[in-house]
Amino acid sequence: MNLELFIAKRLVSDKESKGSVSRSLVKITTFGISLGLSVMIISVAVVTGFKKEITNKVIGFGGDLQIENLDNNSSYETKPISSKQNFIDDIKKLPLVRNVQPFGIQSGILKTKSEVQGIVLKGVDQDYDWSFFKKNLKEGKLPTIKGQETSNELLISSRIADLLNLKVNQDIALFFIVDQQVFMRRMKLTGIYETGLEEFDKLFAVGDIKHIRKVRKWEPDQITGFEINITDFKELNNAKTQVNNIMGINIQEDGSGLRLTSIVDKNPQMFDWLNLQNLNVWIILILMLVVAGFNMISGLLILILDRTKMIGLLTSMGAQSVNIRKIFLYQSGFLVLRGLLWGNIIGLGICFIQYFFKVVKLEQSSYFISSVPININVIHIFLLNAGTLASIMLMLLIPSIIISKINPDVTLRYD
Repeated sequence: MNLELFIAKRLVSDKESKGSVSRSLVKITTFGISLGLSVMIISVAVVTGFKKEITNKVIGFGGDLQIENLDNNSSYETKPISSKQNFIDDIKKLPLVRNVQPFGIQSGILKTKSEVQGIVLKGVDQDYDWSFFKKNLKEGKLPTIKGQETSNELLISSRIADLLNLKVNQDIALFFIVDQQVFMRRMKLTGIYETGLEEFDKLFAVGDIKHIRKVRKWEPDQITGFEINITDFKELNNAKTQVNNIMGINIQEDGSGLRLTSIVDKNPQMFDWLNLQNLNVWIILILMLVVAGFNMISGLLILILDRTKMIGLLTSMGAQSVNIRKIFLYQSGFLVLRGLLWGNIIGLGICFIQYFFKVVKLEQSSYFISSVPININVIHIFLLNAGTLASIMLMLLIPSIIISKINPDVTLRYD
């Protein structure tokens, strides 16, 4: 039997000391640990949730990776490539790749009787994955795009709809200016989406890619490029390398080449800003660990002072300082575990309430989302608990040295 562990358990469950001052102070210390852990859990859940929500919204407009003409610049007057690329089937077979879909981009102008608004039409075909816009659909329905027939249905953002005072099922004129020629298409507004990313919402409308092919005089198989969506954003660089290896150096019939870019390459400022949020999390984690550690150190000192006579008795009976230190470290460990248990209950409880009921709202124009996002990751929870336990127990090794300084003769005479 582990004698130190046995004594520590008896001390933790000692009913006679429940009304003592040390017992009350230890409860406060345990509460401090639980409060610190709950703050850490909430902070990590909110920041990772925020990053995940914003990242998914940015990806929804352009995919994780894009294959385009090498000669394309930052404008929306893109040079086409053929949709019949011999490497696409090999890319689709990659384990990290979820889907590959063609798209077209063309700038245009939406005009009503009294208002004009510049937009960028994102042209898609019948195989387009609408899951992102379906999730963010505010009114109406998504456009229906068929194989041969050109669809005049259009999806715009709530910001554009408000600027033009448009409602679902209204007709609207869409103008394209190509090579100093004006082309007009009569479109029907079937749906309105809202993502909260004003930079994108004020710009993009979604419709049939065949409109772009007609005004740009493209061939039926020509597109702006391919969007590639992957299964795990954390593997973005790995996926980019694998796709690049499959593409190789690819020269088109007109002599132009192809380039592969990631969503991070296209939006560096957005992702640099998101990465800065990690610094906030680390500051909170370090502060909470320091506070919890000092709380537990003071609690251990109180436990040692409260049990001075017991320490003197055990020392006089031949117990070594290392054995007595183990007793108090075991006792402190039990108290820390109790604090961690309540910390998990409080922290996860608040997270689940926010996740399901959206109690805390946000100003979408400022934060890009309407409520505080929550991302609960089992690995994050485990690491927070293990890291907190290990850090506090390491901090407790130093104050436990005071036990070796206690003189048994003095303590046994003291009443």
